[in-house]
Amino acid sequence: MTQTTSNPAPESGHPELKRVLGPGLLLLFIVGDILGAGVYAVTGQMIGNVGGMAWVPFICAFIVATLTAFSYLELVTKFPQAAGAALYTHKAFGLHFFTFLVAFAVICSGITSASTSSNVVAGNLLEGLHETFSDADGLGWFDVPSGSTAQLVIALGFMVLLALINLRGVGESVKFNVVLTVVEMAALLIVIVIGFVAAGRGTGGGDISNLVVFEDANEKGWFLAVTIATTIAFFAMVGFEDSVNMVEETKEPQKIFPKTMFSGLGIACLLYVLVVVAVIAVLPLDYDSGDEGILLHVVRIGAPDVPIDEIFPYLTVFAVANTALINMLMASRLIYGMARQQVLPRGLGAVLPGRRSPWAAIIFTTALALALIIVVNRMSGNSVVAALSGTTGLLLLCVFSVVNVACIVLKRNSAETFFRAPISVSATGAVLCLFLAGPWARTSEQMVQYKIAGVLLLIGVALSAITYAINKASGQSTGFADIEHLAADENLDLDPSDRYHPPHYPDK
Repeated sequence: MTQTTSNPAPESGHPELKRVLGPGLLLLFIVGDILGAGVYAVTGQMIGNVGGMAWVPFICAFIVATLTAFSYLELVTKFPQAAGAALYTHKAFGLHFFTFLVAFAVICSGITSASTSSNVVAGNLLEGLHETFSDADGLGWFDVPSGSTAQLVIALGFMVLLALINLRGVGESVKFNVVLTVVEMAALLIVIVIGFVAAGRGTGGGDISNLVVFEDANEKGWFLAVTIATTIAFFAMVGFEDSVNMVEETKEPQKIFPKTMFSGLGIACLLYVLVVVAVIAVLPLDYDSGDEGILLHVVRIGAPDVPIDEIFPYLTVFAVANTALINMLMASRLIYGMARQQVLPRGLGAVLPGRRSPWAAIIFTTALALALIIVVNRMSGNSVVAALSGTTGLLLLCVFSVVNVACIVLKRNSAETFFRAPISVSATGAVLCLFLAGPWARTSEQMVQYKIAGVLLLIGVALSAITYAINKASGQSTGFADIEHLAADENLDLDPSDRYHPPHYPDK
C-alpha cells in the first residue's frame, strides 16, 4: 500500500497525499469495493433461508448500510484522515483499549473476508478448470480433482500466493481499480442478462413468479427468517466504509463524498437485486449449487448454447482474487501501523530492507488466515464460506455500531461539520447494527461466528497485553501516539514508480 506524497506537511512530519480522485473515479472505487466475493458467497445461502424473496434481505442490508453511511460521511468530512473507525472511536471515547479493539476488529474482518474469498476462488477455479480440461466437459487433457480436500488445498495455496505477492510489494493505482471494477460489473451483468433472456424465453428450470415465494427452511417465522438472511446479505454490502480511507486523495471530499457514497451503495444494491432475479429465473428454488457456485450454474444452465460458461469462472476468480489481495494488504498494513505505534509487539513492525514490505505483519496475518481456513474446514457441519463470511459481517456490524454512536458523541466536537447525519439516523443505524449482531439473527449453525470472532479478538488482546507488559518494563506508556496516520506510513514506499497512486482497501 503506497502512501507517498508530493508535499510534506512540516507541522506533522507526515507527507500529504496527492488528490487524484474526482466523482467518477471515487464512484468506481466505491462500487468496486462493495462488489466482489460477497454476491458469489451469499446468494445461495439467502435463497436457502427465505426462498425466492432473497431480494428482500439485500434491500434490508442496503438500508442498514445506508444509515451507517450517514455517520461515516459526517465523520469523514469532519476528520479527513485515513484511519477510519479507529480514529472516530479514539476521538469520541478516548479509551486506548476500546480503540484497540475496534482497530483489531477491522483487521480481523479483513482476514476473514480474504479467507472467504480464497474459498470462493478455489471453488470457482476448480469449476473453470473442469470445464476447460476434463475428459467429460473439456479438452480431455486431464481430470480435475473435486471435493472439499481439493478446494482446501487450492484455498491454502492461494493464501500463500497472496502472501508472496504482498511480500514483494504492491502499489494499487486508480487505473487498476477501474479495470477490476469493470471486470466485476461485467461478470454480474452477464448473469443478469442471461437470467432475463432465460425468463423471456421460458428456458431454464426457474420461474420468475418464485420472486414472491417465501420459504422458511429453518421454521423461524418470516421476521426472523428475513433477519437471518439480512445478516448473510450484509457481507455483500460492506466495503463502502473503506472509501473513507481515500479521503486524503479525493478532490473536494466534503462536496463530492456524500452523493458519491450513496450512489455507489444504490448501484451495488440494484445489481444484487437483479442478480437474485436472474438466479430465480433460471434455477429452481431447491437447486443445490454449493455456497459459492450458484452464479456459475446460472450461466451454464441459462445459456447452454453460448460458450460463456467456459470463461465466466475465470472472470469471477479474477475479481474475487483481487478482493482477497486487498483485504490482506489492509490487514498487514494495519498490523504494521499498530506495531510501529507500540500497541502491538514491535517485532510485527519488521520491514524487508529492499522491498519495504512489512514481512512480519504479512506472515502473522497469513498464518491467521491459513489457520482459519483449516479449522473451519474441519468443523463438522459448517460451511467454510458461510462461517467466514458471516464472521466478517458480525465483526463489521459491531464496528458500525460503534461508529454510529461515535457520530452522535462527536456532534459536540468543535471541528467544522460539512455533512450532518441526523441523530435519529445514527441512532437507528446503531440499534439495527446491534440487533443484526445478536444471536437471534443467526441459526444454530451460524453461532460458530461468535467463536471465530472471539478467538481472533482474544489473540489481539493477548498481544496487546504482552506489549503493555514490555512497555511498562521499559518505562514506556502504551497508547496510540498518532492515530490519524494509523493506516498510513510514509516509510512503506514499496516502489518509487507507484508514487501518487492511492492505496486500495478491502471489499468482501
